[in-house]
Amino acid sequence: MHEASFQVTPVGSVHVITLLLPEIMDSREFDELNHGLLTTLSASPQGRWLLDLSNIAYMGSASLGLMVNVRQAAKQSGGVLMLCCITPGLMKILRTCCLERLFNIVKTRDEGMQKLGASAA
Repeated sequence: MHEASFQVTPVGSVHVITLLLPEIMDSREFDELNHGLLTTLSASPQGRWLLDLSNIAYMGSASLGLMVNVRQAAKQSGGVLMLCCITPGLMKILRTCCLERLFNIVKTRDEGMQKLGASAA
């Protein structure tokens, strides 16, 4: 059984979340990921979040829904969520689902850090 996970690294005032997902997740793993991400965001209201997707080549509908939930949680808490390091395949999926307009997307982690107001360390 795979363990879905993510890492949060504070860099100045920005919280960098790196998703480390297996190709296949069962419903328990997905629920744990969803709960963990939403709990992390709620622990830092008005936080600035940079979601690094460099390790993700594909997302199914459940994972795309999770991304929307994470965006909504950040927004409701007065925070900001930005996506970075999106692979071409994942960008194609986001465009196909018309989700690229929903998110603030930058190419690199450094660009995201700059736009969110923290220097990349």
